[in-house]
This record gives sequence, structure tokens and C-alpha cells, in this order.
Amino acid sequence: MTRAVAFAAATTAALLVTSLATSAQELREPQLLGMRLYNQSCRVCHTKPQLTSQQYAPVLSRVSMNGNDEALRKQIAEGSPKMPGFKYHFKPAEIDAIVAYLKTVPPPAD
Repeated sequence: MTRAVAFAAATTAALLVTSLATSAQELREPQLLGMRLYNQSCRVCHTKPQLTSQQYAPVLSRVSMNGNDEALRKQIAEGSPKMPGFKYHFKPAEIDAIVAYLKTVPPPAD
């Protein structure tokens, strides 16, 4: 890996950690729980782990599923042909917490 690539990767990681820390300070308890659950179970597919990695699933934000909370809950619980359902993994309150967290995430810039 070249120094420039290593520096870019380190800078991106540092900015992400700083952004998450700043965001976490502004969140309420259910949203913090939702962020923790999202980071543990959703992030692996819904974010790019590295700049050169493939993204498996769409980026999630407050406009996902047209901003419909009930549609988000159903999608998380039931899943889809490409996504497993989490109704046996998460309690309903935990799914609500993930939805509450997603409502704080701005849509991605195009």
C-alpha cells in the first residue's frame, strides 16, 4: 500500500470516528441504542467497510423507505429476498430504536 493510500484511509477512518462521536453526543437514549445495534448488525452490509470494497445494500438514512417508520420496522423485522429478517434477533423495542436512530441520519450526498 502506498503512503498516499494509507494516509487517505487513516484520514477517512479518523473523520468517521470523529463524526460518530459528535453524533453520539447529540442522540437520546433510544437513538444511542439504535446506533449501537445498527453498528453491530446493519453496518456490515449498509456501509462500505473500505474505499475499495463493494457495498452490498443501500445506504440507510431518514429518507429510507420514503421516511415511513412503519415500513422501516417491517423491513427490519421481516427482511426481503436479499436481506434477512431480524424479528428473532431484535426485540420490537430494539427495532424501534434502530428506526429512531435512522431518523437522525441525513441522506447521503449524491
